[in-house]
Amino acid sequence: MTTPRPIRFIRRGQPVQFAGIAPDRTLLEVLREDLGATGTKEGCGEGDCGACTVVLGEARGGRVHYQAVNSCIRLAHSIDGMALWTVEDLAEDPLIPSSCGGGLHPAQEAMVQCHGSQCGFCTPGFVMSLFGMYQNHVCQGREVTRALAAEELSGNLCRCTGYRPILDAAQQMQRLPRVPVDEAALLQQLELLALDGSALEPDFAYIAPTTLADLLAARAAHPQAQVVAGATDVGLWITKQHRRFDRLLDVTRARELRTITEQAGQPANHLTIGAAVPLADAFARIESHWPQLHRFAARFAGLPVRNSGTLGGNVANGSPIGDSMPLLIALGAQVELASTRGSRRLPLENLYTGYRQNVMAPDELLTFIHVPLPQAGEHVAAYKVSKRFDDDISAVCLAIRLTVAQGAVAQARIGAGGVAATPARARQAEAALAGQSWSAATVERAAAALQAEFNPISDMRASGAYRREVLGALLQRFWLATQGGQQPVSLDQLDAEVLA
Repeated sequence: MTTPRPIRFIRRGQPVQFAGIAPDRTLLEVLREDLGATGTKEGCGEGDCGACTVVLGEARGGRVHYQAVNSCIRLAHSIDGMALWTVEDLAEDPLIPSSCGGGLHPAQEAMVQCHGSQCGFCTPGFVMSLFGMYQNHVCQGREVTRALAAEELSGNLCRCTGYRPILDAAQQMQRLPRVPVDEAALLQQLELLALDGSALEPDFAYIAPTTLADLLAARAAHPQAQVVAGATDVGLWITKQHRRFDRLLDVTRARELRTITEQAGQPANHLTIGAAVPLADAFARIESHWPQLHRFAARFAGLPVRNSGTLGGNVANGSPIGDSMPLLIALGAQVELASTRGSRRLPLENLYTGYRQNVMAPDELLTFIHVPLPQAGEHVAAYKVSKRFDDDISAVCLAIRLTVAQGAVAQARIGAGGVAATPARARQAEAALAGQSWSAATVERAAAALQAEFNPISDMRASGAYRREVLGALLQRFWLATQGGQQPVSLDQLDAEVLA
């Protein structure tokens, strides 16, 4: 019989330890039921509303990295070795010397001054998202703009006071006396936690190896264990489907899988992204090469989900409406699968065999994603169509990478989501473009091929006919965007100040 490993973390400047916590218990459950931290609220239970938001601190490269996460779907064991802040801690943590009136943290004081709270149920989540923003931007000397605030608060949906007062508070907190976390003291405490490796024994019910070799060995020894990364999907199985797991294998502690490197290779230089890299970090690195993809990446759920979820987890999950896969397919990404028997690479689009099914053997894990870097003459764009602009699931996702040479299409790759049982490569549309002049007539033929290539279903998000129509329209939009002059109108161009 498996034994739950102990959980150790830093809270209010002191180490906290829990033993006997089941591997599939959520952080929210432990906070409310074991710690009595009832300021953290339970709302949707699926990582959408943000009422359960807390902030985690992790030592990275001699600094503390702060991330707001949804505690309702975050597994409690996943925060072992980290620092934790709930809304109760901001005015009580000795590592945060308060200097605002009434002892409130600037994130809290700003909400009071700007009248950003009404019934109060959602307020703790907003305050914690603001606290994460405060540490990552204000304390680093970076301005909190209206657009930044709107983007980073997109994962907090319950807004009974409306958007303006909360956006006002996000900007107001940077005008208050600065009270950063004492990172030097916190880093010392985190280092002391890291020295105790007793929680990493391989026979516990929650296995979290710290090296890739140990991770693959654990996978070989426990092929039936549920693999988990950020738990943004597994957490839903627990909270919504009430599934139970006796043993979980966490891939996020393997240090090799937490890195992003740029490598030379054939046929092109490429990014190598570890499967355990959080979505927020992976998208940031991809955006550094393709800045035009920023808004698309920012629309992948809300920031707390991107902080927890990993790129490898999203790809391995294989959801037909996962937004990262169409983009990676268009970029020509390959995935690397590994086991104790060795490793192999294959194009991402060849990973899937059916709805949430893939070619991985029981002892294999997805370890790395290799993304070819930009080349001269290429155009790249990604489009997401959903009922709600922020924090919503795609009805249709289309990503295109196209190279034009001397007026003709030299290469085209198109990834599509929401239109088939798996994320798919649109090979027929690519064939209709390859070698043809980059013209309106060519695009019209390719759009027709793209619409004929898929037979999407009708569901609550969109009808099949609508999805096919949108596919063709998005390809037409892409062509217009490559023509220069007047750019197509987009919500991306609207001013957040005006919207407020």
